[in-house]
Amino acid sequence: MADSQSNARLRADAGAPTSGVIHVRTRLTADFTVISNALAQRRGSAVTVGVAAYILSLPDGSPVSIAALCEHFTEGEILISRALRELEAAGYLERRRERTPSGQVRTRTYFYDVPGDTPNPDGPPEPPKPRRPRKQPAPATAVPPASATVQEIVQPPVQAEAETPVPLADADPRAVAVLAALRRVDPRLVLSAQEAAHLAPAVTRWLATGLLPTQITDHLTARLPGQFLTRPVGILGYRLRETPLPLPAPATSAEPPVRPAVVPMRNCDGCDRGFRTAEPGRCRDCRARDQLRAAG
Repeated sequence: MADSQSNARLRADAGAPTSGVIHVRTRLTADFTVISNALAQRRGSAVTVGVAAYILSLPDGSPVSIAALCEHFTEGEILISRALRELEAAGYLERRRERTPSGQVRTRTYFYDVPGDTPNPDGPPEPPKPRRPRKQPAPATAVPPASATVQEIVQPPVQAEAETPVPLADADPRAVAVLAALRRVDPRLVLSAQEAAHLAPAVTRWLATGLLPTQITDHLTARLPGQFLTRPVGILGYRLRETPLPLPAPATSAEPPVRPAVVPMRNCDGCDRGFRTAEPGRCRDCRARDQLRAAG
């Protein structure tokens, strides 16, 4: 007799969940990154976790500036910058400025797998010292910690201090009027009072060179990008960074200008009509009549 068969589904494994995600594990031996659950399951912005995972997957020495991250992600500068600030506040990211013996300023960025539980009272840890190979007298390049991603940026040794903006009430009203009218040309160019106070001194310098407000407006609104990644004050400040050359002074002559001589008014000897002539005589009409009489 044949065995009876049932169409009912087999009972699922008692250990498998009945809802939620089920992981299909694959043992990776290359091209993988270890991330702590505290970072991967961090509550808050998904952009912050994604940026952290991407930085951890990069080799040491890879650039992790805002511009470099924006080339990889579709998010703009504002979200990327906010993610870096959150990671820095949580202790995963550390940026340290160092001055080299030549006077240059170098920024090193460290990214930690696990941030420290308590801050170090003596400051951030010192970078590892260079090692000397046993067979070669020349020193080897310093190797950063295994848990850190290092980025070095060389900046000029001396930088001008940022200009302190004057209060909006003390700013040049002509410059404030130029900035306030920009939104009429492009509705995106809406500035706050603090942003207008920051840009007003630069606009005043442009006005002092002899440029008209309409010329400054054309310069600030020409060929703007289709989408702003940051506040428009950054673009306007960049375009106002350099002051144009003033108009050259008009050439002056040492000799005073010579005015043309004015011919005096005289009365005609024939009709007593007034006309201008250098010598006494007859007017043009009287001379014409005299010529007709002579010809007739």
